[in-house]
Amino acid sequence: MRDNQVQQWKWIGLAALAGTSLACAVLAQDGGVFAPEAQDHSQDAAWHNKQMLALAQLRWQDGWRVLPGGLRWRPISGDGSGPHPTVRDVITLNYEGKLVDGTVFDSSFERGRPATFPLAQLIPAWQMAVPQMGVGDTIEIAVPSDLGYGPEGAGPIPGGATLLFKIELIAIRARQ
Repeated sequence: MRDNQVQQWKWIGLAALAGTSLACAVLAQDGGVFAPEAQDHSQDAAWHNKQMLALAQLRWQDGWRVLPGGLRWRPISGDGSGPHPTVRDVITLNYEGKLVDGTVFDSSFERGRPATFPLAQLIPAWQMAVPQMGVGDTIEIAVPSDLGYGPEGAGPIPGGATLLFKIELIAIRARQ
């Protein structure tokens, strides 16, 4: 009798685990409590063309400047006269990140709280663009995927995505 009860509890536990897994999958699909994962666009030529076109349409006549690797940036406010960070510094800033379709994937502006990061630990595009800024400046950057999250993507950011950021540099602290 004891072996039958143990066997029954094993089946009940397995059924509960399967039900929980199914519920989690449904919540994730319906935009429930889990962050949505990015769609796989690896075989979608039209989507990749849209990513490239977003960069190509940014013209120097509109204030866009080009850094190595195709990174585009332009000043929005400030004159660049404040202190400039180096990659070795810790920076405090506000930022908003969007996909080219306008989807916001992260925003410290929305959270109402600036973020602080060691610049060396951020994506290559930020390591290149943020040193162009002085404290108090705001810039926009357009990031080719190889200077962002590459072909793998991250969380809600699809692999191969061109990223658009608005960045406001608030403070610089030398790394200890």
